[in-house]
Amino acid sequence: MANKREMDMVNGPILSKIIRFSLPLIATGVLQLLYNAADVVVVGRFDGPQALAALGCTGSLINLIINVFMGLAIGASVAVAQDYGAGDTKGVHKVIHTAIPLSAGCGVAVAIIGVCFSGTFLRWMGTPENVLPLASKYLIVYFLGAPGSLIYNFGASILRSVGDTKRPLIMLAISGIVNVVLNLVFVIVLHMGVVGVGLATIASQYLSMVMVVRYLIKVDGCCHLDLGAMKIYRDKLNRIIRVGLPAGLQGSVFSVSNVVIQSSINSFGDLVVAGNTAAANIEGFVYVAMNSVYQAALTFTGQNVGAKKHERIHRVVFTCAGIVCVIGLVLGVGVYLCAEPLLSIYLPDDPEAIPYGVTRLFFVSLPYMFCGLMEIFTGGQRGMGLSFTPMVTSLVGSCLFRMLWVVTVFARFGTLNSLFLVYPISWVMTTFAHMTFYLIYKHKHFPNPPKTLTE
Repeated sequence: MANKREMDMVNGPILSKIIRFSLPLIATGVLQLLYNAADVVVVGRFDGPQALAALGCTGSLINLIINVFMGLAIGASVAVAQDYGAGDTKGVHKVIHTAIPLSAGCGVAVAIIGVCFSGTFLRWMGTPENVLPLASKYLIVYFLGAPGSLIYNFGASILRSVGDTKRPLIMLAISGIVNVVLNLVFVIVLHMGVVGVGLATIASQYLSMVMVVRYLIKVDGCCHLDLGAMKIYRDKLNRIIRVGLPAGLQGSVFSVSNVVIQSSINSFGDLVVAGNTAAANIEGFVYVAMNSVYQAALTFTGQNVGAKKHERIHRVVFTCAGIVCVIGLVLGVGVYLCAEPLLSIYLPDDPEAIPYGVTRLFFVSLPYMFCGLMEIFTGGQRGMGLSFTPMVTSLVGSCLFRMLWVVTVFARFGTLNSLFLVYPISWVMTTFAHMTFYLIYKHKHFPNPPKTLTE
């Protein structure tokens, strides 16, 4: 029996339910970005542009390492959504009791990789020598929090897959406040710089982990977690991996291309890196709004596949596509129009870096709608259980194309404009490819039932 926090996604109106599902996710993402922005603002104001550049150099690398494992959370979410939509409570139970120990193991693996190889990876990225020591210290501290981060994200994905998006929001709000307070103490009072930012981050990550695990233990129903019953069920693990591993590799594909681009940005020096970092943080607010709708597409599609409501799949995906177009256009254009005052918040003492941030926002924020559409059609495919094809499409359309662009077009012109132009071009190409494969797969494997005549 569904509790009041769960949502019936297989019956009734679609648009209103997608909005109800997405709004807490948008708030969650915005809160997360505000907390991350607090990291950047505190470091930029009290530790200088070099420390800010150190933080900026780490984002792509963090995503590269973590995204492989975070994809498994997507796999768990799809498995739970499909079983929940089918009314298979035992299946949901098995997925949850497989996913939580899996997330703990993945977290330990990420911590080991990050702590041991952060410095090496940063050197491969061409991180400026004056930034490298600070960036390396931050990463080592940050990756110690990987187990907490992954367990929380797996737990939050489980709750979202049954329609509960409010509880993860509350947990993030609490842990984020702790993060901000500790930031102020560690950076301003104790003068710990980027290391203090890292310590505040991992403290909040472990707090959020404790909260989500505690809630899953206490909650009744199909999402209840019994620590003594945790076990890797092979069939559920295979389902998680079948969807989650390609999804994680796809996320890392994007991160690989972003690492290549970040390496090119690093070659322009500290001011460009700082301006790019500030702009990327601002773009994040648009992205999380669109990504929240992607998660709705993924979850609603998964539940309707489980319930065999194939006729609702197109309605879900194209409703989400319409919503993301509105978000991308309104927020993307708005961010660019307010670029200079927004960037000034992050760069109060470095006005020379602001024009570089404006340049990035022009090429990224204005056409951001296509990035959102790209994710919606990916979510539709994953919700149906198809994950390998989106991974290959992204590999070709984003990673390979972007790297080829860097070694050809960017190598030829050597300007920031020629570098940032790769983003909108790759989004448009990959969006149309994802949409084509979505339509083919839906028509072949999930056709609408034949219409019957009614009186």
